Amino acid sequence: MANKQSTQAIIGDPQWDGLWINDPMHQKFLKGDVQAQLDFFRPMLRSDGGFDVPDFDGAPLPDGPQEIHTTARMVHSFALAKQFGFGGCDDVIDAGMAFLWNQQRDSVHGGYFSSVNRDGTAASDVKLAYGHVFVLLAASTAKDAGHGDADRLLADVTEVLQTRYWEEAHGRFADEFRADWTPFSAYRGLNANMHAVEAHLAAYEATDDTAYLERAGRILSFFFDELAPAYNWRLPEHFDENWKVDADYEGDPMFRPAGSTPGHSMELGRMLLQYWDLKGRSDESLPAKARRVIETAYTDAARPDGGLVYTLRDGEVSVPDRYWWPVTEAIGAFAALQKVDPQDKDEERYRALWAFADSYLIDHEKGGWFPELDDAGQAVSKQFLGKPDIYHAIQAGLFPPVPALSRLSAKAG
Repeated sequence: MANKQSTQAIIGDPQWDGLWINDPMHQKFLKGDVQAQLDFFRPMLRSDGGFDVPDFDGAPLPDGPQEIHTTARMVHSFALAKQFGFGGCDDVIDAGMAFLWNQQRDSVHGGYFSSVNRDGTAASDVKLAYGHVFVLLAASTAKDAGHGDADRLLADVTEVLQTRYWEEAHGRFADEFRADWTPFSAYRGLNANMHAVEAHLAAYEATDDTAYLERAGRILSFFFDELAPAYNWRLPEHFDENWKVDADYEGDPMFRPAGSTPGHSMELGRMLLQYWDLKGRSDESLPAKARRVIETAYTDAARPDGGLVYTLRDGEVSVPDRYWWPVTEAIGAFAALQKVDPQDKDEERYRALWAFADSYLIDHEKGGWFPELDDAGQAVSKQFLGKPDIYHAIQAGLFPPVPALSRLSAKAG
């Protein structure tokens, strides 16, 4: 598969005798890509305070319900960018925070609707832990960015997560309820709990409340201490209500595909390193566990022609399609490993991932990242419409150059 372009001299100095995360040329490239993403997504703010999803050219897609993770991720991404010194972020943060509180919060039953229509009515009667943990993430990052409404949002969504979703006996979160909190599903999953770890680590960084850190630690212990060694360092994704692995489960192909998702393993591996750092690096076994899971996922998923496959079954490729977000999470994972115990293979993989992203995923003409590719390396719209998300890619640009594993925005220089 021929590259669409050759720009390695721009994305980093090929002669740099060290880590690219310390290379000024690479850092300049990362900053430029972050700015391009902000410029591409900023016009998606509507006059009613909601957010459109951009098509490939940056025009709003036709009207549709607004997903809660769309709102929360826009708040989180622009609040992060503000802390890293990028300008023009306040309007997006303000609008997103107001939309979460006034439009997506259920003032009758509590909690937050998974999606809402343009008229403010709920588009779904299902309330997901997945959406609620992204509200927690948005509130935490907005608090770090100094937003005046962050504390009330953080307190409200924390109370909902603790009283409605948290299962103390298991030390993990349930996944879904009806809008009135009627149970209807026995499903439990990695995806919501992984993002719960992310949000709880962010909440701890914003508040220093150790309860957030303790809950994140209990989730991480389940996946890395219990599951990973038992499943050859590959993390199962789907479980029943007793948290027994459900190997035959197949749900929403975007959020709950059958098998395992190596992008999630790399994402959660990076979070384990963040947790380890926040805990004072006291448990010396955690970096090795993170590396084992990250490297296994990468080895299983890496395609010979570049990029990463979407899903696996028992380590064998199940869905070979290449999406943008596993590449961004692999970038973040190998950057994190380099900050702990740099190895030559980490740098090789980090550079190869950015070269692939630059050649195939980043839209240098219009802005943003293409979300999926066909086997020829061309952008397609099979699973995703338009360019639906800034969150994964902007973190891949912001996090690697910071010489730290946690409290990154406070340590960015």
